[in-house]
Amino acid sequence: MKYKKFVFYTVDGAIVLFFLYPILIAVNTAFKSPLETAQSVLSFPTGIYLKNFYEGMEKSNFSRSLFNSIVVTFPSVFLIVLFSAMGGYAIARNGHKSRFIHNLDKVYLASLMIPFQIIMIPIYRMFRNLGLQNSLSGMILMFTGNSIAYATFLYTGFVKSVPKELEDAARIDGCGPYRMFFRVVFPLLTPVSATVAALHVMWLWNDFNISIILLQKDAVRTLTVKQYYFFGQYSSSYGMAFAAAIVSMIPVVLCFLLAQKYIVSGISSGAVKA
Repeated sequence: MKYKKFVFYTVDGAIVLFFLYPILIAVNTAFKSPLETAQSVLSFPTGIYLKNFYEGMEKSNFSRSLFNSIVVTFPSVFLIVLFSAMGGYAIARNGHKSRFIHNLDKVYLASLMIPFQIIMIPIYRMFRNLGLQNSLSGMILMFTGNSIAYATFLYTGFVKSVPKELEDAARIDGCGPYRMFFRVVFPLLTPVSATVAALHVMWLWNDFNISIILLQKDAVRTLTVKQYYFFGQYSSSYGMAFAAAIVSMIPVVLCFLLAQKYIVSGISSGAVKA
């Protein structure tokens, strides 16, 4: 029994180190001078070289890029939580009454299987024709629409675990459908709402594919797009790139830590289809 535990913890530790290794390399490189990085990527820095952080934040126009990332991420997450909660509730409670709503759930699930590369060019042309390219509001619209399906899937499974008797009692007390949803049902969806919010903050904050297509002007580029410009055709500023990446991931790490206790329960409950 002890031998099995030893093997288990050894393999578990090896897996953890395997996934932490890229982060360790990034942190290590961020504190190294360009000369030390050129000599050896794996060697430890001889001292703390903070110039990478100053130059990286300056080259990436960090304050503006941070503002753009905040503007497109957090309003999008708010809209995703709001619309997905309402959609998931409608599907869970009325899917058996309406064929359209029942099929809508299947359409959402089918859309999750479509790779973004298939719709990439149509999205580019559509947003350009609508005048939404290089627009933060257009990015919010795109992020929200692209994320609704998965979030609704999680909410649908979770709503089915909420007792209907609570809704019946609210209706008896005179609550209308919207008041009943926002006063009674929505507060009970806090675990899955925190899960959806945490996951989408992480995904949208780190998005590159949509951002590089729709945000082509320097004034509206997000942090992830700015990372791309540290690497040129003939030179690469690894130290500055990793330094800027470390600073830019701090907000999303904090959001993840605040919501981590809800994530497992939200995913496990939302994944159950009754």
